[in-house]
Amino acid sequence: MCGLAGYIGKSPPNKKDLSLTSKILKHRGPDNSGTYEHSLKEQNVTLLHRRLSIIDLKTRADQPYFFKETVLIFNEEIYNYLEIREILKDLGHTFKTSSDTEVLIHALYEWEEKALEKLEGMWAFAWYNEVSGNLLLSRDRFGEKPLYFWNKNNGWYFSSEIKGLSTLANKSLTINENHLLRNLVNGYKSLYKTRETFFHDVKELPAGTFIKIDPNGIGSPKKYWQPNFQENNKFSYEDLVSIVKEKLIKAVKIRMRSDVPVAFCMSGGVDSNCLISIASKILDCDVHGFTIVNTDSRYEEQSIVNQSVKELDIKHTSVELSQFKFLDNLSSLINHHDAPVYTISYYIHWQLMRAISNNGYKVTISGTGADELFTGYYDHHNLYLYEISKNEKLFKKSLEAWDKYVKPIVRNPFLKDPKLYFNNSSFRDHNFMSSDFYESCLISKWREEFSEDKYVDNILRNRMLNEIFTETVPVILHEDDLNAMCFSMENRSPFLDRDLFDLASSIPTEYLIRDGRAKAILRDAMRGIVPNIVLDERKKVGFNAPIKDLLDFKNSNTISYILDDSEIFDLVSKKSIEKLIKQEYFNNSTSKFLFNFLNTKMFLENQKNRIL
Repeated sequence: MCGLAGYIGKSPPNKKDLSLTSKILKHRGPDNSGTYEHSLKEQNVTLLHRRLSIIDLKTRADQPYFFKETVLIFNEEIYNYLEIREILKDLGHTFKTSSDTEVLIHALYEWEEKALEKLEGMWAFAWYNEVSGNLLLSRDRFGEKPLYFWNKNNGWYFSSEIKGLSTLANKSLTINENHLLRNLVNGYKSLYKTRETFFHDVKELPAGTFIKIDPNGIGSPKKYWQPNFQENNKFSYEDLVSIVKEKLIKAVKIRMRSDVPVAFCMSGGVDSNCLISIASKILDCDVHGFTIVNTDSRYEEQSIVNQSVKELDIKHTSVELSQFKFLDNLSSLINHHDAPVYTISYYIHWQLMRAISNNGYKVTISGTGADELFTGYYDHHNLYLYEISKNEKLFKKSLEAWDKYVKPIVRNPFLKDPKLYFNNSSFRDHNFMSSDFYESCLISKWREEFSEDKYVDNILRNRMLNEIFTETVPVILHEDDLNAMCFSMENRSPFLDRDLFDLASSIPTEYLIRDGRAKAILRDAMRGIVPNIVLDERKKVGFNAPIKDLLDFKNSNTISYILDDSEIFDLVSKKSIEKLIKQEYFNNSTSKFLFNFLNTKMFLENQKNRIL
């Protein structure tokens, strides 16, 4: 994986800004750096690349990479590059390296933007043609790899990270206060429902799109992927179990393609154990799993992890959740993200990435996307019951299983009563839960009601698709990328495979949950591969911790820092914060708000005193 930045327009960046941009993106690619500059009439093009060597470690695969009159920089892995390479060979192409970089530039030369339809992988790239003067920017289907841009006066700056964008443009960015308030009140699920970022004028290229910028600096995002969400009723449940198994094994297999060792993020849940079990038992790979150890009983799953490790006979490292220098570490991480850290989970995830890096790995694999593809959240049970309610026999059996197995382990009061959804199929109060409380802590009122995009009529499937495209998956991928790249690693997500997505999106609703077990087809597909102790567990634990596990709110230095004069108190009431931190017990809402408050405070302070 890599880092990139560039410019196309009339006024190119100067050498000093180019050099500084390369320096600040070094963490994304410490193995090599390269630049390219070209002029065509009044058009100037600058491309900058930082390489993290994963496939073909030799210098022959360094970037910028040239083929005929075209040049490429990209941050990616094209997992099906070997298959595309063979197709291109049949068309007369010859290759000098064993890299996916060379395959991609040949594919783009052969098919231009139509090549995007053929790719399976994660990417953000810039491809320039010296003859036509066109620059093609693209991003993968789910947005696993970031690409930000800023367009002014027909000049385009772009980069893998916002700090690269601002440095190359030598521009001080203006904070988008509205987006900060959105995060404080409605939380992470609201952030990708708009194209806003935490800075005015800075945009993120949407997932599954490309921009072709012509010599006049004209271009706009266009979609190259239009997924089909139609349910397919021609397969039996047993057929789908077999097909899911086949597709997931293939997705893992091609994501194990690497010339450096691969590590796995491991929990006691189904998702990570599916990937680890396939790699170990089916693909016969050496597997090393890493798990965060949490002392909070609500999030502890070490006993299941230990049993799974023993049964699979894999190498495993437990990582203790550390309070050490929490405020300093959080501030540093926020500065790295160019944004508030969205939840405590991603601070914990950063600790996990640090441990994996310290063990010498450059690639990690995680289970991102499985919850959204196969039903992994408790509200999916309620929406499932609504959708099958006309099937009296199935509904009666499923409701009994819900009452017996699932309802006793659900903590959120909005998710304990399926009738809320029967009486109002648009009920979504659990999504912006506690927003009224969060708003009451502000200086001025700020309100934005919850809304969903409409993909299909089926409310369960529509909820899952919103999670994939605008709510949970974009947030997770943003944090996955930045936390891994903080330690010069890349993260891969096998569940975000195009073929697997197409299949999962076509599964009939009645097959998604069985006997109170979410991810029914996935669990049954992995029976005999994944340990039964994992497959039979209905409780969803999650990757979390209360803020009091990380910060001592009775410490005078902590209190002093929290209440110090700061720009945050132009947005948030200091009296509200004083009241909250005096509480002996923090409920989930208080814990979340104080974490978001600290994030926003640090973000504003970091931007005011920005050190690149």
